[in-house]
Amino acid sequence: MSVETMRELQAYGYFVLLIAMVVLLYGYWFHLKKSEKTGRRDYEKYSNLALRDDLRDDVLETVSTSNAKGSVEK
Repeated sequence: MSVETMRELQAYGYFVLLIAMVVLLYGYWFHLKKSEKTGRRDYEKYSNLALRDDLRDDVLETVSTSNAKGSVEK
């Protein structure tokens, strides 16, 4: 295989990887917006987590461990 062919394959691979990463990024962004709009999660309170990280601060989410099988429910 010549060097030119290898460079061409590398360029095609880079382009395909770039397109796949853009699709994944926008898919994740739409997922976050949809879950925030439906009320499943409020990501704004998670964004303040770095600013308010004292031990005396309020807990963001409570976790119930009273399941009979031992799994954790949210």
